[in-house]
Amino acid sequence: MKNDSGIEIKKVYGPHDLPAAEPAPGTPPYTRGIQEDMYRGKHWTMRQYAGFSTAEESNKRYRFLLDHGVTGLSVAFDLPTQIGYDSDDPLAEGEVGKVGVAIDSIEDMELLFDGIDLEKVSTSMTINATGFILLALYAAVAKKKGASIAALNGTIQNDILKEYAARGTYIYPPQASMRIITDIFEWCSKEMPKWNTISISGYHIREAGSTAAQEIAFTLSNGKAYVKAALEKGMEINTLGKRLSFFFNAHNDLFAEVAKFRAARKLWCSIMEELGATDPKATMLRFHAQTGGSTLTQQQPLNNIARVTIQALSAVLGGTQSLHTNGYDEALNLPTEEAAQVALRTQQIIAFESGAADTADPLGGSYYVESLTCSMEEETRKIMQVIDAMGGSVKAIEKGFMQEQIAQSAYQYQRDIETEKKIIVGMNRFQSTDPLPPVQFKISDEIRRAQTEKISRLKAKRDAQAAERCLADIVTAAKDGTNLMPVVLSAVKHYCTLGEISHALRKVFGEHRQ
Repeated sequence: MKNDSGIEIKKVYGPHDLPAAEPAPGTPPYTRGIQEDMYRGKHWTMRQYAGFSTAEESNKRYRFLLDHGVTGLSVAFDLPTQIGYDSDDPLAEGEVGKVGVAIDSIEDMELLFDGIDLEKVSTSMTINATGFILLALYAAVAKKKGASIAALNGTIQNDILKEYAARGTYIYPPQASMRIITDIFEWCSKEMPKWNTISISGYHIREAGSTAAQEIAFTLSNGKAYVKAALEKGMEINTLGKRLSFFFNAHNDLFAEVAKFRAARKLWCSIMEELGATDPKATMLRFHAQTGGSTLTQQQPLNNIARVTIQALSAVLGGTQSLHTNGYDEALNLPTEEAAQVALRTQQIIAFESGAADTADPLGGSYYVESLTCSMEEETRKIMQVIDAMGGSVKAIEKGFMQEQIAQSAYQYQRDIETEKKIIVGMNRFQSTDPLPPVQFKISDEIRRAQTEKISRLKAKRDAQAAERCLADIVTAAKDGTNLMPVVLSAVKHYCTLGEISHALRKVFGEHRQ
């Protein structure tokens, strides 16, 4: 039999299947983990991805999660925020606050983090095309709170290449987007040195239907493209490498996922050394993991607790630095507080009761896992070699290679479910006649009206001339190649909205069309 990545799985493994022994944890190429003692020194950061409705409502959920033991926040933004439209824009109708929180201005950002000490919490923001604007808003709010932005810890996803390949929340053409990303790299290296300037994301690639091997092949190829772009801008690879992070999916095949994480670390170390990194810390692959949203079923939703537990365990056994666990009801609606608490408790039980965190790389030396890690590495290298031959990720995306490969894998996965080659408990086998539970958590369409009124009040009270000057400065910087971050930071401080800033850049860069 073969797993989803096409790797042949033997009936039994033995000593003859072991590849050469990998160095100890904390030692390059970090196959066994990036810290010598892993979780004995410190547990992974326990995050819960949350954001919905208004900033005020999301703030309540963040406080609830912090009170129940999360050690880092992870912000979900609504679709208009992700693609650069204010809530009052006609194109935002029907989407405001639906799949994340609506953030139109610095006033929303202040409400989102009201009562939260930004110097004491690590914040991850899943935002890409408008990541530079949200980062500016976060920095501006931190300054207003009296915090030093140089002390802030967190991450913006800021990974636009996977948007073209798998997810679709892009605005500008690829070259313009890459310029914005390198502007962020450059600015943060001076102003926010503790901030992770990109989270190179395989999560959405896997959610779109890729295999595990494709997930890490496409993700690491994208990472390589970002590093090369930064080097072309004159950045120093040993400095840049320490601020890169990755974001991976955790699916149900426990051992394949562990092998995937181990292989990814080894491959990234090799890539960074080839690109010129000499500081071992710049060659480490640090990653956040999230359990697989696409694996959750509407049917018998409580079964999802077991799925999430297996997936979370794979991430821990695979050496994640940060973890989000999905709510069991997310195939039906946004997670209720009960589901969010169960998801967090799942992480805490793994951390404090399971023994999985007691030793570094507990599956290291397993005949099966070591062989599977080697096979995953080989399969991934094959895919990356094809991408390199095309000229790298940008060219591969422009040619539609990644998109086509993901689509083919997604089709095959669905066919396997329909033919029962792949069993999904409660869906195509062991079904129940019980009706689906009702939707418990729904966002009101009235959110758009409330956000529109806030924008109107903001524009009425701000200095209109100052706002116009700031927007003009953004256009000028976009045209002459000046780093965009300082002028965007000035704009948000003068109450320019996210949509206004995005539209100013649309005038210069245009929009990407596939």
